[in-house]
Amino acid sequence: MKKIAVFTSGGDAPGMNACIRAVVRTALNKGLEVIGIHRGYQGMIEGEFVVMNNASVAGIIHQGGTILHSARCAEFRSKEGRQKAFEQLEKAGIEGVVAIGGDGTFTGADIFSKEFDIPFVGTPGTIDNDLNGTDFTIGYDTAINTAMAAIDNIKDTANAHNRLFIIEVMGRDVGFIALRSAIATGAEAVLVPESQTDTEALIQTLKINQKRKKRANIIIVAEGDETGGAFKIEEEIKKRFPFYETKVTILGHIQRGGRPTCMERVRASRMGMEAVNALLAGKSNVMVGQIHNDIVLTPFDQAVKHHEEINPILLEMVEMLS
Repeated sequence: MKKIAVFTSGGDAPGMNACIRAVVRTALNKGLEVIGIHRGYQGMIEGEFVVMNNASVAGIIHQGGTILHSARCAEFRSKEGRQKAFEQLEKAGIEGVVAIGGDGTFTGADIFSKEFDIPFVGTPGTIDNDLNGTDFTIGYDTAINTAMAAIDNIKDTANAHNRLFIIEVMGRDVGFIALRSAIATGAEAVLVPESQTDTEALIQTLKINQKRKKRANIIIVAEGDETGGAFKIEEEIKKRFPFYETKVTILGHIQRGGRPTCMERVRASRMGMEAVNALLAGKSNVMVGQIHNDIVLTPFDQAVKHHEEINPILLEMVEMLS
């Protein structure tokens, strides 16, 4: 193997740039040429390739987002689109690809790599932490720290004005961001997609806090919760507590950006290095993950189909410690 490519796809996540940097510098140290693909699978189809060297990735380890940019690509879902992508890779002489992304990225890579003779190795870049085969994905640690900092600030206002804040965090299919940020900020309740929402239990918690004359109440809601999100929860609470001054805050894409944490940078760098090593070892259709500090390789179809379950002890912690 003489030439490899690297790209980012799907939603951006803090730490992607650290991973790109590690891929490029590891490959160059091993005598490989490196091509950066702009705009994910869309750029692959359109041949948006750029030669990368050490200078290309200088001064990016601390930056959020992705210097290679990202895009959704419906065309890649078709055989014709994937054929175009293959022809572009073949014309450029690319013999292996590192894909940095999440569920959709790896699903596409799995199909493509089985159709054409170009190996793909993935690194898990998603703030949702919803991939099997790694303790933490690239972007998750930064996202929960960003959410925690924002909730801490909101709690100051909640205490000052005796308000109930309902804060919606990202997590369309999973509640890992909501759960850990709820524990870290001492929230009164957390609502996540993995657990059936007990509205009556939530109401009882608020009644108890009212009797205790607790000045501030914080409820964390994952955007994918079955209730329909923060505004739906606010409606239910207002029916039972019309005197409560409630405020809804949607943290939204603030959780995607920002400087990656120290642990994020280290984890992303190690995964990027190991992805290059995996390609050189002849591996394909696998995601590089880190479990208990050990590097593991998980087939794409297992990484995307088997999401980790919420630890019930963490749910209990929110209830017990609020």
